[in-house]
Amino acid sequence: MKKILLVEDDEIMRITVSDRLLQEQWQVDAVTNGREALARIEQNNYHLILSDIRMPGLNGLELLERVKQASPMIDIFMMTAYGSVEDAVACLRQGAADYILKPFEMDDLIIRINRILEMRVVRARCASLEDRCRQEHQEIIGTSAAIRRILTMLGQIAPTDSTVLISGESGTGKELAANALHQDSLRADKPYIRINCAAIPEGLLESEFFGHEKGAFTGAYAKKLGRFELADGGTLLLDEIGDLPLGLQAKLLRVLETGECERLGGTRTTKVDVRLLCATAKDLKKEVEEGRFRQDLLYRLSVIPLHMPALRERIEDIPLLVDHFLHEFSRKRGIPLTLSDEAMQCLLSYDFPGNVRELKNIIERVSVLSAGPIISPKDLPGDLQNPKNDYNANSLAPLAEAMARAEKQYILRALAHCGNNRTKAAVALGISRKNLWEKMKLHQIEL
Repeated sequence: MKKILLVEDDEIMRITVSDRLLQEQWQVDAVTNGREALARIEQNNYHLILSDIRMPGLNGLELLERVKQASPMIDIFMMTAYGSVEDAVACLRQGAADYILKPFEMDDLIIRINRILEMRVVRARCASLEDRCRQEHQEIIGTSAAIRRILTMLGQIAPTDSTVLISGESGTGKELAANALHQDSLRADKPYIRINCAAIPEGLLESEFFGHEKGAFTGAYAKKLGRFELADGGTLLLDEIGDLPLGLQAKLLRVLETGECERLGGTRTTKVDVRLLCATAKDLKKEVEEGRFRQDLLYRLSVIPLHMPALRERIEDIPLLVDHFLHEFSRKRGIPLTLSDEAMQCLLSYDFPGNVRELKNIIERVSVLSAGPIISPKDLPGDLQNPKNDYNANSLAPLAEAMARAEKQYILRALAHCGNNRTKAAVALGISRKNLWEKMKLHQIEL
């Protein structure tokens, strides 16, 4: 419910306007002067202040200035019976959302207030869209069994409001999975707010999460909304949740359990309706064992666990990813780029510790540095031209296990090279299609 503060010294006007606002199912607090208004603002959160300009004591323009300094997110609508162009310009320059002359039609007032409240929603969505557009939107690319399982799970999870913990190595696409969950959810038209827990200094994280009141700490010159309030009604992604300090973990757990948060330096709680998504490259169970992560919070976040596979576990997707990135960088460079078969084999033989992000960076690099439109092995980084053998004296495995692992990797590379065509892959490997099918079943390779 929208909450409005009415500031009007004329009793008849105050009662008349208040009654009309209440008919619109808005919550209304009415006061008689600017000083009472400031006291109410200190105690409550308002979506809009509707104020007369000429009042005894603290007048409307002074109130406007004080509110904009302390709570810049509150919209202020000014009223006056002594209007002029100069007054209107002064109000708007100082940050008023609108200005209306008395006497006015109540329907006109309601239309204007609705417009202001709608603009608040638009501003919240714009903030969300700006955050989302900082990186180009990408879909999860791949046809491997591992990716098909992920896409199936995303389709099942997205329409719910369940908390999801997305795990996986760096560069596997955890943020893309979170984006897909929001875009396919019932909250897709609501704010989508992201915060990287590892990128913000520990001392500022609580303020980023829950906001702060004016004067809560040195430098807090105005009230600030936290990410939970900004995401109200929508989705909040906490990236790198494994880096969250222990003290803040307890406060996050309380918010998840109660649906309420409290600004830093404040005494009042605010109800929030947020769908929470979390992502981490850390093993949170190990973090719990070593005392760096709360076990009860892990249980609360792991309502639905989603693990993103490493690129080396789905090498059959490499050709698709390469084609996608080549198309993207060909458009930027202005020439059609292709990868030679030999260069593709080098990529298929590499284990990609940086996963899809590393592959994208490699393709971007060679798209810039290659002499011609065809990218050859010599254009690739040195460690891809001569991929290292994974087996060494310090990590010996039983011969049968090593041979099985090598056979599985070679079959996966053959399938990827042949576009997952089993008949062509069998011919390339020099075995029958039936033999290939048996080996795929043995190594649990699904297409």
